[in-house]
Amino acid sequence: MTPQIVNVALHLGAMAHRSPDAPAVIVQRGGAYEQRTFKQLNEESEMLARGLHALGIVRGTRTVLMVKPGLDFFALVFALFKARTVPVLIDPGLGIRNLGGCIDEAEAQAFIGIPKAHAARVLLGWGKRTLKTLVTVGPRLLWGGRSFEDLRAAGANAKPIMFEDAMADETAAILFTSGSTGAPKGAVNTHGIFAAQVEMLRELYQIELGERDLATFPLFALFGPALGMTAIVPEMDASRPASADPAQLVAAITDCKATSMFGSPALVNVLGRYGEAKGLKLPGLKRVLSAGAPVAPAVLERMQKLLAPGAQVFTPYGATEALPVASIGSAEILRETRALTEQGKGVCVGRPVAGMKVAIIKIGDEPIPAWSREFLLPEGEIGEICVQGPVATREYFNKPAATALAKIADGAGFWHRMGDVGYLDARGRLWMCGRKSHRVVTASSTLFTIPCEAIFNTHPGVKRSALVGVGPRGRQRPVLCVEAEPTACCGSAAEELLRRELLDMATRHEHTRALKDVLFHPSFPVDIRHNAKIFREKLAAWAEKRLT
Repeated sequence: MTPQIVNVALHLGAMAHRSPDAPAVIVQRGGAYEQRTFKQLNEESEMLARGLHALGIVRGTRTVLMVKPGLDFFALVFALFKARTVPVLIDPGLGIRNLGGCIDEAEAQAFIGIPKAHAARVLLGWGKRTLKTLVTVGPRLLWGGRSFEDLRAAGANAKPIMFEDAMADETAAILFTSGSTGAPKGAVNTHGIFAAQVEMLRELYQIELGERDLATFPLFALFGPALGMTAIVPEMDASRPASADPAQLVAAITDCKATSMFGSPALVNVLGRYGEAKGLKLPGLKRVLSAGAPVAPAVLERMQKLLAPGAQVFTPYGATEALPVASIGSAEILRETRALTEQGKGVCVGRPVAGMKVAIIKIGDEPIPAWSREFLLPEGEIGEICVQGPVATREYFNKPAATALAKIADGAGFWHRMGDVGYLDARGRLWMCGRKSHRVVTASSTLFTIPCEAIFNTHPGVKRSALVGVGPRGRQRPVLCVEAEPTACCGSAAEELLRRELLDMATRHEHTRALKDVLFHPSFPVDIRHNAKIFREKLAAWAEKRLT
């Protein structure tokens, strides 16, 4: 069989030929807009690819890219793909403490970044052992290396290069993003995976050439030009979407005539609340995508009201290691599954995407060397969610133990263990019940976070709740941590009343009857990107101290 030749950058060239003068990227800055057409972006990335080659950043060179979302970011990423290098893309939401570990783990050989990133690299010693080539996008200070102008000049003066085509199984990028549990890991994405993602997203959401996408997450923004869409980059801190200015978002959507939007639940919440308060409508949006954490039905409801009839908010389910896996729209959630979620049935994340297989297996914490149908659980029973398909990554870079724990060999293929627990219903829909590592195992039963917390989150005095376990697994004591609404716990008497009401609610449901402890926490520790992923490990340690 002849190896398949693919490269996500080929889509950019095709659009430059088909619609050369259409905008590929529009960037909002200070109330004004800058843009590059598909032809300009294609030519600029081609020139930068030649420059990379001249500077020694060639095929296979693992290259950290720390540049803010904007025109240079898009040109550089497509240049890196064209040059067949391996971009190392790290979610800024990971925080500065984790960045150095990711760079060291990736054994990066080149570093392209803004001055602030280089200053942190020097001060914190990132990549000392392996980094050889440095490029600064902006003023270059005392750290040496080359400037972005040097890179551009090298490309402009270099002879045209016929870059080799990439193979489908060739590494295209290493993606580090903020996982909800454990240390960050670098998922190895191939050119074949990126190609499959582009086609699956196009088919799943019926994306048409010429659409315009408000891109609020840098990694997902790259799919815009590859899908033939204009990427609109709003003025915001991509690492803190909850702090985005909703007025700026609305301006970008309306001024640039966005037809699509991708945002974290925190950003969708901010935009929905603003739109509701202002009585706004966003009739030009055909769809809104939100992923990264569960999206509360109330958030979906507010956002849905801003859209035209027929438009929906979709919540694709997946992870850095496999996306998309399943998808569901706000119409089905608000009409049907919301009520079941509030009854403790879990969160419905929809039906598997065409081309993806989903299986539910017995829960385990050890590696599984080979797949067997004996692992499969019957319909409706909660177990580990496993997926198989063209967008599943095969390994973590330099993490053989983590790879062995997450992948199950199945002949020439494999299954990826999502790290989530859930079940399939009679209609083939997937329901998510929380992270596997967050389950609470007592001497007599197993409690899962989402089904338990949903019961208590319906109480008007509860802002959010978190189930944690105190003690060794198998003999854990289940504890409900509660972040109350400000008006619900104003005084010890009000707090005690709320505690009694919550414990009474626990007795009415079989899966929450084991709960006997309710602790009130002033403000849950959560990730800065989604403002929704609760750090339950920290809460468990806090609860243990309170109880002892």
